[in-house]
Amino acid sequence: MADRPMIPPGLLSAVESDLKPVRPLASPARRALALLPLGLALLIAIPAFWGWRKNFSALGPAVAWGLSGLQALAGLLIVGAALREAVPGRELSGRALAATVGAALALFAGLTFVTERVAPAVVPPGVWVRFAWECFWMAAASSAPILAAAAWLAARALPTRPAVAGAVYGLGAGLMADAGVRLFCWVSAPAHVLVAHGGAILFLAAAGAGAATVVERVKGRRG
Repeated sequence: MADRPMIPPGLLSAVESDLKPVRPLASPARRALALLPLGLALLIAIPAFWGWRKNFSALGPAVAWGLSGLQALAGLLIVGAALREAVPGRELSGRALAATVGAALALFAGLTFVTERVAPAVVPPGVWVRFAWECFWMAAASSAPILAAAAWLAARALPTRPAVAGAVYGLGAGLMADAGVRLFCWVSAPAHVLVAHGGAILFLAAAGAGAATVVERVKGRRG
């Protein structure tokens, strides 16, 4: 039987000196919950900064605050699903991913049609593209804090499918930001909301996928 190779004392000492206690990664639910204050801040700050929709009173508290709160909560839950996806060994199944995306899109569409029924308002003639662009970039820009925080939390978990995790937390961040934007945008016509607001949410899902992929590649090169 061959003798076991001896480990050089210097190498053993270097390894021992490099050992440090590691704080366990919190559960996906706890990490997502840490984003709740930021989500609430965006829900209020976006319309407070840009202005409240002029037909806000026509919506009533349930449709205005209630549905926006529901959308923000749904976005937070989706970010939580993304943080679970980012943990090796806890990836979401294809069915779970499809259900998550499908539920998000169905909720967004449902809230759009409910709002339009309660307070119908169309885009004035000649400004459709401008209104669409304003709402698109407003939702995209407003999501930056949530998107960045979710990206950082997901990267700490070493995702094996970064593009999937990024797309899911981008979807959640988009829903959370748009929950505040819908309190600013007074247009409730489905064509505007689904194209401009929905387009921003889908853009953020794609941006999240791209950002997560780049982050993992950079980490791999540094490692």
